[in-house]
This record gives sequence, structure tokens and C-alpha cells, in this order.
Amino acid sequence: MLLLGCASKPGREVDPRDPLEPFNRATFRFNMDFDKAFVQPVARGYRKVTPEPVDRGITNFFNNLADVTSAVNNVLQFKMSRAGSDVGRLFINSTVGVLGFVDVATNVGLPSYKEDFGQTLGYWGLEPGAYLVTPFLGPSTMRDAIGMGGDIVMDPLVNLKKHQVHWGLVGVRVIDRRADLLTTTEIVEEASIDLYSFVRDAYLQRRQTLVHDGNPPRDASQPDFWDEVEF
Repeated sequence: MLLLGCASKPGREVDPRDPLEPFNRATFRFNMDFDKAFVQPVARGYRKVTPEPVDRGITNFFNNLADVTSAVNNVLQFKMSRAGSDVGRLFINSTVGVLGFVDVATNVGLPSYKEDFGQTLGYWGLEPGAYLVTPFLGPSTMRDAIGMGGDIVMDPLVNLKKHQVHWGLVGVRVIDRRADLLTTTEIVEEASIDLYSFVRDAYLQRRQTLVHDGNPPRDASQPDFWDEVEF
């Protein structure tokens, strides 16, 4: 009943957060078709042939790389304790954790924050702007689209000189992440009447929560139970 109440109905007024809705819906349909035709089959094959411990190790490896970007963004937000945690995680997991394949840092009490440049821009007061669905990359906002450029510059994979290695690792990261979300995708598709609105609302509320470190200002016009949804 909650899901039905959140679904958008055809012919309703345009959401002020989403003035680009016609373009976004077209891009969303393209992304969904591309995902079902190409990405999902590869992700399902990857999950089928990859043993669970290996899959978890690959996910840990890329999460370890993401701690580099997170540490930089925590410094930019003057969250020094969080930046220290990110640096500690990076050091421990890259050494004792064998290049990050084993997440030792979590077991010793160092939490993972995964800050990005879009969150940094939000921390310093830049409004999210219009909701935007980007081709291939999916949900975003004007602010997060700008932030994506900063994240790309800070991505450790960018510094790899061999293009074959760089794009190979990027491809593995995309497929590994998509494989981890296969079950979530199936649940969302079955539960929602308007998948586009479902994803948009979940994304916007999740980003709002991340920018405010789990304590966002409440908007009485919007449901608040998506704060715990991971996308």
C-alpha cells in the first residue's frame, strides 16, 4: 500500500524537482532497455561463474579504491575525523587486507563513509538543481552531474597509464556493481507501478540524506521511509 501511494499517476502535474521529466523519462527508458539487453546478461553470467568469496573480494577491492575519493571529499568538508577513518581504512585494507580484497578495516572498527564531490558541493550549500537522468550512468541532479567530474578526476583508476588496464578495471567495476544490484532491481520492478518515479524519489531522498550525514531536513510533502534504501 505504501508503494502504491508513492507511485506517480499518469497525467499528474510535473514535479518541481523534475522540470526535465519528458527528457528524463526518455533517457530512463533507453537506459533500462540497454541494461536489459547488454548489462544484465553479463552481470548474471558474472554472478553465476564467480564464487561468492571472489565476488566479495572484488567488491571490497573497488570499495577500497573509493576510500581515496572519500578521504579527499571529507577533507574538503573539514570532516577530519571521517577523513582520518578513510585514510586508516585505505592503509589497513591495502596492506593487511591484500590490496583491499579483504575488508579488515571494518572489522577493527573503522567505518566506511564514501563521500563524493556531489555531497561536498551540497555540504557547502549548492542546491541539487533539477533531477537529471544521464545516459548509461542513470539518476543524478545538476549538482551531482558537476560533482561527477570531480570524482572522475580523483578516481585512482584515471592515473593508470595503460588504457587496456584502465578500461578493463572500469568494466569489471561496473559489472560487479550491477551484479550486486540484480536482486534489488527485481524487487523494485515488481513493487512499483511507475518505476521512473520510484527511482527518482528514492535517489533524491537518499542523496539528501547523504549530504546531511543521515539527518536531512524533513519535507512534509514527501514520504520519509526511503532514507534507508540503498541504490
